[in-house]
Amino acid sequence: KCVFERLFFMGLLLACDTAGEDASDCHVLGSPVLPLLSKDGDVMIGGLFAKSINLAVDWKSFKLKCFFSSINLREFRFAQTMIFAIEEINKSKHLLPNVSIGYRIYDNCGSTLSSMRAVMALMNGDELLIEKNCSGQSAISHSATCECLSSRKEYPSFFRTIASDLHQSRALAQLVKHFGWTWVGAVNSDSDYGNNGMAIFLSAAQEEGVCVEYIEKFDRAEPEKLLKVVEVIRKSTARVIVAFLAHVEMNNLLEQLNVHNITGRQFIGVEAWITADSLVTPTSFSVLGGSLGFAVQKTNISGLNTFLVKDFWETDFQCEENHIDVASKSCKENQDLMKLRDYNDDVEELRYSSNIYKAVYAVAHSLHSIMKCSDSQGCDKTSEVKPWQPVCCFHCLPCPDGEISNNSNDCNQCPEEYWSNQIRDACVPKNVEFLSYTEDMSKILMFFTLFGVVLTVTVAVLFLINRDTPLVKANNSELSFLLLFSLSLCFLCSLTFIGRPTEWSCMLRHTAFGITFVLCISCILGKTIVVLMAFKATLPSSNVMKWFGPVQQRLTVLSLTLIQVIICILWLTINPPFPFKNMKIFREKIILECSLGSSLGFWAVLGYIGILAVLCFVLAFLARKLPDNFNEAKFITFSMLIFSAVWITFIPAYVSSPGKLTVAVEIFAILASSYGILFCIFAPKCYILALKPELNTKKSMLGKSK
Repeated sequence: KCVFERLFFMGLLLACDTAGEDASDCHVLGSPVLPLLSKDGDVMIGGLFAKSINLAVDWKSFKLKCFFSSINLREFRFAQTMIFAIEEINKSKHLLPNVSIGYRIYDNCGSTLSSMRAVMALMNGDELLIEKNCSGQSAISHSATCECLSSRKEYPSFFRTIASDLHQSRALAQLVKHFGWTWVGAVNSDSDYGNNGMAIFLSAAQEEGVCVEYIEKFDRAEPEKLLKVVEVIRKSTARVIVAFLAHVEMNNLLEQLNVHNITGRQFIGVEAWITADSLVTPTSFSVLGGSLGFAVQKTNISGLNTFLVKDFWETDFQCEENHIDVASKSCKENQDLMKLRDYNDDVEELRYSSNIYKAVYAVAHSLHSIMKCSDSQGCDKTSEVKPWQPVCCFHCLPCPDGEISNNSNDCNQCPEEYWSNQIRDACVPKNVEFLSYTEDMSKILMFFTLFGVVLTVTVAVLFLINRDTPLVKANNSELSFLLLFSLSLCFLCSLTFIGRPTEWSCMLRHTAFGITFVLCISCILGKTIVVLMAFKATLPSSNVMKWFGPVQQRLTVLSLTLIQVIICILWLTINPPFPFKNMKIFREKIILECSLGSSLGFWAVLGYIGILAVLCFVLAFLARKLPDNFNEAKFITFSMLIFSAVWITFIPAYVSSPGKLTVAVEIFAILASSYGILFCIFAPKCYILALKPELNTKKSMLGKSK
């Protein structure tokens, strides 16, 4: 990717002995690229800057003479900052003792092609030896902010001492929103820097509620596109322009805006140009005045000012403090400052210098760690250190959850049923989760299950003791006992939902639930019909009860239950439930659950129960106003109302509950509906049988109840 114009490359080379390697040799095509500033050392660090210097080199005396015919003083001082840091390290007794650092500094002339040639020269090592093994080096940038370079997989050997545009682009969107500018235009460089930065800004702007009227881009080598951008700006209604442009593109845009006399726009700038004094001219101020943006933070580097001023003094006055070369003159204490009337570059404004300084020290500290590292720590102190040789050279960041790193730059995904351990160096089996008998939730559910069974059995015993009394006889004792039996099964079937799902338990839990509840609702439906028929039988000359006697009641319950049995058999035959490892809900653990197999079978079972419940509710509702001695219909109405409410609420709760909570919701629905039927239908009768036996007479049954 063409991001080399704003990169500061540092290749780490110790010695270039590659004779023992099996790799094929590289052959440089064309003339080798020579560094413009260089110094030999045990370790060579390469530097690449834009439009930094134009100089000649006296190779005989190895002394540099700089003749500045065309110079960008800002970039040249970046190179000088690198040299200052290297010399400071070489003088240090604590950092890299007995190791000298050299440098090779290249000028890319602001050209992508020149940048590529200089980078290749740095990556290949000693440029004068054209038959060398091409070994890639590490790069540290002081100003490359493109977010595209943040991928450790794509760029494992790229580092930087400046924040990526991810933060700047989001901050620009927040800045625009802060001032209430919700209608803006956007212009960016047609490069990785501009395109990536603008993409992040647009995404953040959308989140902040900022609308963008237009998005235009151009490259410095595309004057036609630039004119199109100027025309779009002229015709637009947006008065705020977010300019994600490199320094050169911003300069070109300003020139054209001045030519076309386009003013009255509020520019929002980026770090590449917002502090560039060279852009501020008497003509450009009418366009740029009031621009806002984020700048690189200023930092004071001890000793740098003195170093740069000395170099600046010798350069601009073309003299030497230590008069050695006869071709140059000695510096005077009193120089004519009129020569500096056009100088406008303040040392204090060199914001990027601290990033360069930190980059050089980052390399030095990495090398120092390698020198101190022992073989037991996995360090290889051979003559050449490659970027991937992760533990002494830099601090490792932990891999994301579910990935591990085994002493490498890359993180590897664990197999589907495994998860990374805490230190991210091994994959361990995922925890398997299900509703086990030992959990507190399961114990609570089992308590209410067994309590429901005990209550049901107690009611059955009470009815059995009083089976010859008028109250029990009037409430159809046979259907009452069958209903109590089915309720016991309903309570007990909830136990099949607890424990580790197996093939048999998955098939049993759903079919047992479906059949026992149909048996229960069928009994209630039979009792409701009996109530209606009993009322009809009290009318003169009515023999309706012979059409729905005990035999018909048994057949009704049996036939209705048999239909559910057939549905369950078809479900188990075609596509039965089975144990399933659900790894989609939680990435770090496995939910062991029962898959429905056929969803149609499951909803058919539930649907059939719902149809019977609705039918029972309707009939009981119609019979609710019968004489008081037949008021069981009221209790059936309430029981079916509770039953329907529980299962209607169950559907969204079942669908939305994750993991083992799904099973808990289903058990709760079973218990709640079972308790509702038990209390609504049998509680009033048990009250009379146990506490008001004086009302359990034929006279009371034929008269008004109470």
